[in-house]
Amino acid sequence: MTHSQQHHPQGTPAQRQGPLGGKVALVAGATRGAGRGIAVELGAAGATVYVTGRTTRARRSEYDRAETIEETADLVTAAGGRGIAVPTDHLEQDQVRALVERVDAEQGRLDVLVNDIWGGEQLFAWDAPVWEHDLDKGLRLLRLAVETHAVTSHFALPLLLRHPGGLVVEMTDGTAEYNGANYRNSFFYDLAKSSVLRMAFSLGHELGPRGATALALTPGWMRSEIMLDAFGVTEDTWRDALGAEPHFAISETPRYVGRAVAALAADPDARRYNGTSLSSGGLAQVYGFTDLDGSRPDAWRYVVEVQDTGKPADVTSYR
Repeated sequence: MTHSQQHHPQGTPAQRQGPLGGKVALVAGATRGAGRGIAVELGAAGATVYVTGRTTRARRSEYDRAETIEETADLVTAAGGRGIAVPTDHLEQDQVRALVERVDAEQGRLDVLVNDIWGGEQLFAWDAPVWEHDLDKGLRLLRLAVETHAVTSHFALPLLLRHPGGLVVEMTDGTAEYNGANYRNSFFYDLAKSSVLRMAFSLGHELGPRGATALALTPGWMRSEIMLDAFGVTEDTWRDALGAEPHFAISETPRYVGRAVAALAADPDARRYNGTSLSSGGLAQVYGFTDLDGSRPDAWRYVVEVQDTGKPADVTSYR
């Protein structure tokens, strides 16, 4: 059996039974956080999911964290899909080209591209003006958060456009409406997250007439592995952090935004969102999915109406 024959495009019979059975997805930046949550939910819907990142069981990125892309792939498979881990540095054009060539050789199609590469947590300084910010770190943040998305789209979109109905999801932090009216933490962070929003808008213009859809998507206050560690809690004990930060009550798991992507990918009329900016909480109201605990947090409405107005934390009617 050849290498390509090991990954049949139709997947297993169990996969074909899901709403995304027979579909192929690439989640770029799926080691942890939203990328992992999205990959798992696409798998739960029956898709074959290629997951990329720089941290493997053999080598860690500068994050120096334990989560690996192999673990993400295993979670995808356990959820009912087929997870395939491909170590990739999305700043390296040859690696991205090889990744897409592999997907093409093994599957012959790409139905969903999720650009979730970020890598900037350790690179931006909160509220530091640009003249005081470490310049090398700021510029690397922009490369990791913006250039990687452009490189990936450049190589992956011809394959995605081979069949009509493809979906591109640009992952960011904040909606276009919110980020357009608010300063986000630092010059470099603000620029990175706003640039991704504009990328989705631009891709919408380029992909829409060619039969595909591009959109921007943000989770709410997400309980990623890094966020939980920052508060010194786990997913089981996350409410212990509410004493230090009461507004954390609106938070959501990475699987919530994953369910948003799975719903979009299964929606034959997703093109109505082409070029727009969406949120996990907003899409939950449209598609009816919930977070793992059965709640339906609407974080960005909460941030605007409660947190940013200085009101006491109260998630009543917001989740």
